[in-house]
Amino acid sequence: MKITGVELRRVAMPLVSPFRTSFGTETERDVLLVKVVTPEAEGWGECVAMSGPLYSSEYADGAADVMRRFLIPALAALPDAGAHAAERALAPFKGHRMAKAALETAVLDAELRAAGTSFASFLGASRDRVPCGVSVGIMDSIPRLLDAVAGYVDEGYVRVKIKIEPGWDVAPVRALRERFGDDLLLQVDANAAYTLVDAPHLAELDAFGLLLIEQPLAEDDLVQHAALAKRLRTPLCLDESIESARDAAAAISLGACSVINVKAGRVGGYLEARRIHDLCRAHGVAVWCGGMLETGLGRAANVALAALPGFTLPGDTSASRRYYATDVTDPFVLQDGHLPVPTGPGLGVTPVPEILDEITTFREWIPA
Repeated sequence: MKITGVELRRVAMPLVSPFRTSFGTETERDVLLVKVVTPEAEGWGECVAMSGPLYSSEYADGAADVMRRFLIPALAALPDAGAHAAERALAPFKGHRMAKAALETAVLDAELRAAGTSFASFLGASRDRVPCGVSVGIMDSIPRLLDAVAGYVDEGYVRVKIKIEPGWDVAPVRALRERFGDDLLLQVDANAAYTLVDAPHLAELDAFGLLLIEQPLAEDDLVQHAALAKRLRTPLCLDESIESARDAAAAISLGACSVINVKAGRVGGYLEARRIHDLCRAHGVAVWCGGMLETGLGRAANVALAALPGFTLPGDTSASRRYYATDVTDPFVLQDGHLPVPTGPGLGVTPVPEILDEITTFREWIPA
């Protein structure tokens, strides 16, 4: 499969409501989409890097630049650019995992469309639908949080995750338990907002029967996460700390976590995400599929990943309407708390041309 060219496209996707975490507030997603063109098929990928280097060191403009200057030329030089060959070709370039993931996904999508094989089948999915959780940002009041969560529970989401930070943690969790009871599957995500000094305070969350506490400490400190894990009854989950299967192996060996949030963009693509799944499953470590406010393109791939047998916890694979009034693809719609796994070739979805053109802010064709 020879690549004939790559299109980089930026689209502006307004969020239905602001999404606040411990590192900032988003009101619009500036999304970098990638289309790989071959004689046999076209494939799409979505770069999950944010506009600024807040969640990680990557950001959308930087991802576009490294693709344009280094990654796309490396792919163009391949005589046969299948996904595994693409992964090897991109490996010499340090970092830039989100950029690599977008390109690898687009190559894999084209490869699978040409072969008539779905993403789910290729990855090894064992289910035709996945249970869906919802991620709720930091609110300006507990009553607003309770109202928002009530709406998501009424929609049928089977698990709720709330973002936390110092000053917004024990009180909102207590309020949610008082309002919705112990049957609500509830977890919290700190996005590295705490230090080990906060261990006694974080231990107060043990009283609420949470599924897990996600990434409480700095992303580069597995040792302190291991120390914290010994002081908590609540399972500790890592997100930003895990950028590869090697990181996952180190975290498991140190006892730094008992759960891992797998985000394909963060780890460099769906091939590496599957390796992390396989590693965790072999060691009895639970995994779930995280989200980065993806459009329908990224959501399709995430749903396929979440259908693998080791994904035993509901992920952040929410319906399209959770974030966007209009998605770039046909919308993903919640069905009894689940999303169906696409079965068509490749991602099983494609952008709606009229919608895509309307929201495009930049477009560049790079011939191979």
